[in-house]
Amino acid sequence: MRRIGFLAFPGVEELDLVGPWEMATMWRDYAAGPECLVVAQQAGSVRCAKGLEIVADTGFADCPALDALVVPGGFAAFDEMANEAVVTFVRAVAQSGKDVLSVCSGSFILLAAGLLENRNATTHWKVLGQLREAGVDVAEQRFVRDGNIWSSGGVSAGIDLMLHFVAETAGEEVAAAVQHNAEYYPSRQIYGRAHAAPGMPAYMKEL
Repeated sequence: MRRIGFLAFPGVEELDLVGPWEMATMWRDYAAGPECLVVAQQAGSVRCAKGLEIVADTGFADCPALDALVVPGGFAAFDEMANEAVVTFVRAVAQSGKDVLSVCSGSFILLAAGLLENRNATTHWKVLGQLREAGVDVAEQRFVRDGNIWSSGGVSAGIDLMLHFVAETAGEEVAAAVQHNAEYYPSRQIYGRAHAAPGMPAYMKEL
């Protein structure tokens, strides 16, 4: 694993991108992990959903070879489904046999790229039904892998997805180093009962 790309587009949900980025760069810095770079249709500034501005290192045309691509989501992901440049780029990475990881509604970009046919996948709980109606075999889990396609639930779930990806790719001890240096030991405190409401994914009901 030499290089991971993180897809950026206008309106991307910040933590969808930054959460996995933090885990991956901890891997890079503390366990000789891969290079990490932000990729957008064109290099330069990208304004995220909540106002954070990030800078894409490279555009699609100049992007070096990737070993994995993280596709974040947000409401803007539904607009990007119609962006042929984005869809073509994501499809090309997957078709080359590389790993593609979607976070939140980023799964719908994978759907538009034709990557979820006969695959298990998940997404944010708000649009699980929409993904299911599109013919995807939905897994009501926090994250799921099906071959080289990985997907997670919404926003914070991308952190868990990337940490699992590290464990599967580089081994449990490397994942342990990442987890420890990130001090990622989430509190077990559950606030209220929103997670147990009707229509929530199975994994939430088991909390």
